Parts: sequence; structure tokens; C-alpha cells
Amino acid sequence: MTDHHSTTTSGAAPGLTATALEQFKTQVRGALLCPGDADYDSARTIHNGMIDRRPALIVRCAGVADVITAVTFARTHHLVVAVRGGGHGVPGFAVCDGGVMIDLSRMNSVRVDPGARTARAEGGCTWGDFDHETQAFGLATTGGIARPTGIAGLTLGGGHGYLMRTYGLACDNLLSVDVVTADGRLLTASATAHADLFWAVRGGGGNFGVVTALEYQLYPVSQLLGGLLVYPLAHAKAVFRCYRDFTQTAPEALGSLCNLATLPDGTPAAVVLLAYNGSVDDGERLLRPLRECAPLLADQVGPLPYMALQSIVENFNPPGLRNYWKSNYLRDLSDAAIDVLVDHYTTVPAPHTHVVIEHLGGAVSRVGADATAVDHRDALYNFLIVGMWTDRTMDTKVIGWVRELWGALQPFSSGGLYVNYEAEHDVGRVQAAYSPAKYARLAAVKATYDPTNLFRLNQNILPTG
Repeated sequence: MTDHHSTTTSGAAPGLTATALEQFKTQVRGALLCPGDADYDSARTIHNGMIDRRPALIVRCAGVADVITAVTFARTHHLVVAVRGGGHGVPGFAVCDGGVMIDLSRMNSVRVDPGARTARAEGGCTWGDFDHETQAFGLATTGGIARPTGIAGLTLGGGHGYLMRTYGLACDNLLSVDVVTADGRLLTASATAHADLFWAVRGGGGNFGVVTALEYQLYPVSQLLGGLLVYPLAHAKAVFRCYRDFTQTAPEALGSLCNLATLPDGTPAAVVLLAYNGSVDDGERLLRPLRECAPLLADQVGPLPYMALQSIVENFNPPGLRNYWKSNYLRDLSDAAIDVLVDHYTTVPAPHTHVVIEHLGGAVSRVGADATAVDHRDALYNFLIVGMWTDRTMDTKVIGWVRELWGALQPFSSGGLYVNYEAEHDVGRVQAAYSPAKYARLAAVKATYDPTNLFRLNQNILPTG
């Protein structure tokens, strides 16, 4: 090994010496990759094709001992740290330039206790990994709506999913987490141990350490009534108004999204994605208003396994495309907001770019305001603008279109946001995710467990003091 350029927490620095790298390599069980190594480029590639960063080192951790060693090495050499779980996050926090990328993707085991209805999963698991194991026992918990999404990143930011109106957010179902902190300790945080840390990781993101394992409460979930209702774009305003009225009284067993999207054949459409965790007969009666509100291009709703439901949005979110997202909670889904959404979508510049309205409420809003770091639990809807395209020469056009629509929706926004959907990571946008009191509390926890801000590649909360 030769010397490698590295980036420290205070800027560029001379390369790490070959001796330091060789010594580090003997201390880890997993692979240590440097630029030029055979697997280096594949290891630094993540879901968002815009992210093209080159770490000085990639540590493919085989276990917690490797994580501790990698954190200690980075701290000792003042190196920037990136932590990769599923690699699905749009801002690309999973990869850094010149620092150490701690890659957990090989740490993806899941242990299910069907009697206690709990599961303990390693931090590199995706929801596909997790659901595959829990569904063997007819169990699930609130998780992301796409199988490639990492469980850790999604959960630490809160965790929206189809089951959230019944069972709360993903983080609401956490029983404990294992965290390697900036000083190289492994802590297990729960309601009874390191309770301040346990509070903070449920919504505060990756600010407090490397989460190497998460323990969840599970629930009986197997077959649901779910799928897509697809309508012509010309009827989109009527569909969105019907969706708003329908969701005002929808039972908590129904999770749903209302979308503006381009179908695989190039047809722009309004699309409602449904997941009813109840009897098929009840669900069929429940969904009649949606089926009758406008002409249907396709009705793909029927009984389906939970894993099949989890795969649907992957058809609209292929890996490797360029991504730029913006989001905010809505005060309500008014006619004026619907008009802005639909009218703007008629100028969509790239076919994969789409707009999503999520219905929240139910169990999400019943959790106490101070029980977790997640804020804005009273929001009933969230909007997400997913800029997605293939050609880098379209970057300015698509990003501008996303920002323009986001700006036009601000009069209808509550001002709060869900951190997992945010492509920007300036201090102001991070602070918008939390009340001033909650942000101050998070900053104090950050100061306790990461006073030097070693873990800064995230929706970063600055330590106080």
C-alpha cells in the first residue's frame, strides 16, 4: 500500500502512511478497501447516482469489533467519517471524500423471537432483509416502503411506512439499540439504560454514533389488501380531493399514498397506493369511493403478501438514477394546494420525477410529543417531491423544477419536515425538523456522546457547549 490522500475533520491532510494502513488492516476482520482495489468502486456506489465520492478507506465491517476499530482509527487520525447502512439515503451521507467509510452492509443478520414478537437486526440490514426473516413467522413492524431502504437510517430519522397509522413510526417500535459512540464504546440504549441516548436516536438521525443493532417490536401481518389505483392525469384534481375526503375518516388499518407519476409506458397519471391490514371484504367496501371517484386506467388492488406490497414502489424508484428530493408537512390538503400540485406536475421535466402525498395520523399522532425526538406528530399529510432523472445535463432543470414546486407549496406547509426526505442539510433545514426546545435537547445529547462532532455526515445537530 502506498500513501493515500485523506480528508480530516478540519480539511485536507497529507496521506495516511502505508504503515498506519497496514496496521489498521491487521486489526479488522472485514475487508479494507482503498482506491484502486477491485471492489472499491462498487462499495462506494449508492442508490443516488449523483453521489460520486471517493473515501480514502472503506471498512467493510464484519462485526461490532470492526466498527469500534474503525471509529477509533478515524478519531485518532482526525478523519471524516461516513456510515453506510442501506446506502439508500438521497443526500449521500453514506459516502465521503477522503475520509473513512464505515460500511455495515455485510452486517445484515436478523434474529426473530416469534414468541415475544421481537426481532434484533444488525445495522446493515435493509427492510428486504428484515421482512424476509419476520414474514417467515407472519410478523412485521412499521418499515420503509421499499425493500432496498436500510433499517437503521430510516428508523433513526423516524420511519414512515404503510403500517404507521396502526403501529406508529418505525422508531416507536424500537426496544433497544446498540451504538458505538465517538469514543469507541459500545452502548445499549433503551428505556432503562442510557435513556437520553435512546430518546435522541428515535428521530435524531445518525448524529450520536454508529448503530450496529436495532431491536423491534413485531405484529401479526401477512396478507393485506393492497396495490395501485391508476387514473388519467386529467382527473388528478378530482382524485386528490376524493383522497383528502376519504382519508379524513379512513380507519387506522389503512396506509396510503396519493401520487402524481409517469407510468412505465410514458403515460402521466394520478396513482393511489393502498395497504389495508384487515379483512378483504371490509377493505373492498372501504375502497369503493376511491374506485368510483374517477375513471380508472388500472385497478391493481387485491389480496397480496406484505413482501409484495413492499416491492411496488421500486418500479418507480430504480437504483442509480440522479435524485434530488424536497419535502414538508402540510397543514391540510386544501383545494388550492391540490391545484398547485397538479398544475405544476403538467410541466414535469423528467419521467421518473414524481410527487407523493402521505397520509399520517392514527398511532403516529398518539405518541407523546416529548416521548421521542420525532416532532410534528400532529401533521396529517406530508408532501414529497422526488426529483429523479438519468442525464447529468438535466441537473439544473430538474432541481430547479423541484425547488419551484416546493416553494409554491410553502403557503400550505406547516413549516416542519421529516428529516429522511430532505436532500438539503444546512442548519436551518435541520432545525425545521424540531421545535426549538427539542433541538436544544438533541444538541445536549450530541454534546454528551459526540462532543467533537465526529459523526457530522448526517442531518447534523451541532453539540452545545
